[in-house]
Amino acid sequence: MTLYASAESNIRKTWLYLTLFLVFIIGIGWLISYYASSPVILWIAVLYSVSVSFLSYWYSDKIVLGLVRAKPIEKKDNPELYRIVENLCITAGLPLPKVYIMAEGQPNAFATGRDPKHGVVIVTRGLLERLEKVELEGVIAHELSHIGNRDALLQTAVVVLVGVIVTMVDIFLRVRWFGGGSRNDKGNPIIALIGLVVIILAPFAAQLIKLAISRKREFLADATGALLTRYPDGLARALEKISDIDTPMRIANDSTAHLFIVSPFRGKINWLHRLFLTHPPVEERIRALRRMAV
Repeated sequence: MTLYASAESNIRKTWLYLTLFLVFIIGIGWLISYYASSPVILWIAVLYSVSVSFLSYWYSDKIVLGLVRAKPIEKKDNPELYRIVENLCITAGLPLPKVYIMAEGQPNAFATGRDPKHGVVIVTRGLLERLEKVELEGVIAHELSHIGNRDALLQTAVVVLVGVIVTMVDIFLRVRWFGGGSRNDKGNPIIALIGLVVIILAPFAAQLIKLAISRKREFLADATGALLTRYPDGLARALEKISDIDTPMRIANDSTAHLFIVSPFRGKINWLHRLFLTHPPVEERIRALRRMAV
């Protein structure tokens, strides 16, 4: 598969998942509204989730930088890193992002910012110490691709969609158990039970769709990053090194893990945690990159 074909394939799959997400929300919304005899539930859930999620979106970069304890640097602090970022930004046609460093021994990196004008690239001290220049270029290109692809905006939209479903279900359950019944209590009890089970499992299904979108964005960033450097093997080698090092990350947590180029969690991961990982397996990403180099 060519670099362009790989990128286009992941874009199509992302939009397919998003469309499925929207259809899923409409279906759940209709089911809850019908079941509770109250379309107001849907409107309240949508307004609440959109308001909270977009408010957090405007300040997400500042929140994340505080959580990971990253510190800003200037060009004089690390000229080589800055030159790599500058050159790749020129190639990608992106504004120069702010550059931050985390005092972590584990090699890793991520990008944030609500749009290219507010982009931020964060790398760990371990990444700078362990990677060769071509490998570091691959990682930076991957992170700039997230900025160029507006992944922060897309992820915020996905969070909104998940929030809508979770809020709808929460409001519905409160109304049902504390508000007293619904029109379907007098109908077929089997259909009512099936509807209730579907509603309760809806947040779980929404999370799975969210993860599918997130994983496709990682493949897309890999392909787009390889297009920037024209050297897929550089990123493939970087992913191998990063994933092979068992150094734990002190600030690793579920709220920020999805941002990193490779999951910051190390050691044995149980099957349930693996199911909810936001990253595709590193081995699959490396194979895809190596196929692009052929």
